[in-house]
Amino acid sequence: MRLNLVVIMLLALIQFSCNKEKEDELTGKIVSLERERVLSKAEKYLEKPVLTITSEKSKRSTGGIHDFYSEGDYWWPDTTNPGGPYIRRDGLTNPENFIAHRVLMRDLSLIVPNLTAAYLITKDTVYANKAIEHLKAWFVNDATKMNPNMLYSQAIFGRYTGRGIGIIDAIHLVEVVKAADKLEAEGVFTGPALEATKGWFAAFNDWITTHQYGIDERDNGNNHSTCWAMQVAMYAQFNENDSLVNAMESFFKHTLVPDQLAADGSFPKEIARTKPYGYSLFNLDAMYTLAEILSWDNPDIWNYQYQDSLSLKSAVDFMYPYVADKSAWPYQEDVMYFDDWPMRHAAFLFAYQAYDKPKYFELWKDLNPSSEKNEIIRNFFVRQPLIWI
Repeated sequence: MRLNLVVIMLLALIQFSCNKEKEDELTGKIVSLERERVLSKAEKYLEKPVLTITSEKSKRSTGGIHDFYSEGDYWWPDTTNPGGPYIRRDGLTNPENFIAHRVLMRDLSLIVPNLTAAYLITKDTVYANKAIEHLKAWFVNDATKMNPNMLYSQAIFGRYTGRGIGIIDAIHLVEVVKAADKLEAEGVFTGPALEATKGWFAAFNDWITTHQYGIDERDNGNNHSTCWAMQVAMYAQFNENDSLVNAMESFFKHTLVPDQLAADGSFPKEIARTKPYGYSLFNLDAMYTLAEILSWDNPDIWNYQYQDSLSLKSAVDFMYPYVADKSAWPYQEDVMYFDDWPMRHAAFLFAYQAYDKPKYFELWKDLNPSSEKNEIIRNFFVRQPLIWI
């Protein structure tokens, strides 16, 4: 019996050694690929002022200076009723809506993960310290921090002061939290500031899992539900809230997969939208990022099948040929921004790690890693692979 135990331990050690070798090899590849891009941006971000939502205020917001505010993208003035409630034009973004808080949050999601990646490459604490300065401004300092809710997100003039659907604006906090988690693991983010940041996200998670807006978002049924679960899982992992992580695993297995994934690997609810290509890629990234987060406690999540028929791997395999050759896309083109996709979608990197198929990595590495367009930045939320591997 002791001999069997020794054999088991040796096999486990060999497996660990092999996995570590693969991880180190992948890290080396990504450092080589990303070094110039990451460090050039990091130098610019070192000089960028630290701003939070308290630096901008919309006169249409019913919240206070610490409350995040945004307006629904696809809502426009009604030409038949000037001054009346806005009307919906799906897929068409109204450029006159208030987006300042979104831009500030997206800037945070560009800056903190990039500075963290620069620190991982160089081990120069100047990058880590600047990232932490931004984290403190957003989640710790009383004068500048955001309130831990999204009560006033995606408001609609004449209709709603905020909506549950607005919680999706906070997807850009997911990679920010991953960066904070990495900085903690590296031993450079510690003490009261770290605990206060964790406390902020614990409070935010409590809000999005109990408030009616959060429940509405959870039950939305398409990419909004995926992004809700992705956020909850990330913030729960940051706070070591195992019960909430387990709840998100159950939600993934028994709700998201059967409700959204077709047998061929497509997402029918996204294909039915006016931006089927962009939304399919967006939901694919969210699904795979959620699975990546859940895999830290349960690596077997990658091989999960619902009733032996629906698997997450089929989703990346469905989109693979249309990312490799967009002209083969068999559905309608997106009404806007079709030419700007695809990007360097994290789903293919995570799939490479999970399934050890080089074709995923080869496709991923040759895709565009960044964009200057707000709409693309908004829907492309995992940009720093070094902090994830």
